[in-house]
Amino acid sequence: MSDTIHTGIIGFGLSGKVFHAPFIHTHPGFYLSVIVERHHYQSKDIYPYVDVIQDYKYLLKDNSIDLIVVATPNVFHYSMVRECLEAGKHVVVEKPFVPTSSEADELINISRRTGKNIFVYQNRRWDGDFLTIKKLLEEGKLGDIKYYEAHFDRYSPDMKPGAWRDDVLPGGGILFDLGSHLIDQALCLFGLPESIKATLRSERAGSPVDDHFNLELYYTDKAAVLTAGMMIKNIGPRFNLDGSKGSFSKWGLDPQEACLKAGNMPRGDEWGADDQKNWGTLGTGEAVPQKSIRIPTQQGNYMGFYDNVYEVMFKNKPQAVLPRQARDVIFIIEKAFESNKTGRTIKIKQTL
Repeated sequence: MSDTIHTGIIGFGLSGKVFHAPFIHTHPGFYLSVIVERHHYQSKDIYPYVDVIQDYKYLLKDNSIDLIVVATPNVFHYSMVRECLEAGKHVVVEKPFVPTSSEADELINISRRTGKNIFVYQNRRWDGDFLTIKKLLEEGKLGDIKYYEAHFDRYSPDMKPGAWRDDVLPGGGILFDLGSHLIDQALCLFGLPESIKATLRSERAGSPVDDHFNLELYYTDKAAVLTAGMMIKNIGPRFNLDGSKGSFSKWGLDPQEACLKAGNMPRGDEWGADDQKNWGTLGTGEAVPQKSIRIPTQQGNYMGFYDNVYEVMFKNKPQAVLPRQARDVIFIIEKAFESNKTGRTIKIKQTL
């Protein structure tokens, strides 16, 4: 393999078109060789140099391909990642990793056996607001965290005909879709909880899957509440944190997704810069009311994911998103469904 990672993408829907192709196209260490589109050739309009094929099986046989991005509906993740690994390819797979933790365990074992890496695309670790929270915690600005609350709220009251996320399929529903982001972020900050209590609801008319969830993760010294919904018109703070030294609140979504959907390529000094009106507020001190300080948002950088992929493959650096961590996200989702079904708080074994 040369020092350029020749890459193929399976799927050119929202994931492949918005979250993967622009970074592979822009990153100097990658070459976007092939895109699999079953029914269209839309990618040719953006990347005229790319070969477009309809059957991903040909991609598996292409000896020039080093890395395959699986950007397909969740139900296909397990089978396609397995085939890619067995074909001797490194794999980037969209979140959620796979629909079950047992499937994740099997793929991790195949990865070890073949010596090929699995990179799970938990891109929200590179959101500017999350990077800001990590920095505040590392600097001890909030002291010991007692309460953490994270939202991923939207107002999208109508079902989309044919949308696989809204269908009763493995990996369908909002908990797998948006919940995998919030759970991954919480586990990054605090590790696995001791227990979980979950409530899932279907709020949109005719919805056959969960489109609202509320997860309560309990730790020895803190609680983390994660929630998302599709019927929330008045969007509140994205994050609220309370600690022994202060509190922090942050509004607004990271701007990278909107920029990518608008067709912008991830380049330039201002990429991922947050609007000042959305900067978070840090409350500190013993006075009432507390002293409030505006905290500039760290610059978001989804390219950091692909920087890490390159560094793992060529510089023997550790993976930023370990497959085991992505597996634990799925395990927590499974326990959330169990909690919702039984109405009980579920204990989480610390040795999984």
